[in-house]
Amino acid sequence: QVQLVESGGGLVQPGGSLRLSCAASGSIFSINAMGWYRQAPGKQRGLVATITNSGSTNYASSVKGRFAISRDNAKNTVYLRMNSLSPGDTAVYYCNAAPPRYEPWGQGTQVTVSS
Repeated sequence: QVQLVESGGGLVQPGGSLRLSCAASGSIFSINAMGWYRQAPGKQRGLVATITNSGSTNYASSVKGRFAISRDNAKNTVYLRMNSLSPGDTAVYYCNAAPPRYEPWGQGTQVTVSS
């Protein structure tokens, strides 16, 4: 069973950048697609970005052009580079397979965009 630990969040000003990391306790090599998800206060968790083993990526329209997902199978890690952050990006960010299959979810990492 793979366990996922997210890190890299924090408080950032509008227009700033962050890079999130998701470390897996087991190998993610066999997992075709990994994804980053986020949940803002009072909202349901939603998909932000996905990446397949071959490197194909997909993004939610709200983050396309600003966020970049990547993975390092050798390090069992998935990354999310976030640029041009705005207050609307404030949320707890999680990773999981895409579609998600691992329960429980990790604790997530809080991203707060505020001046």
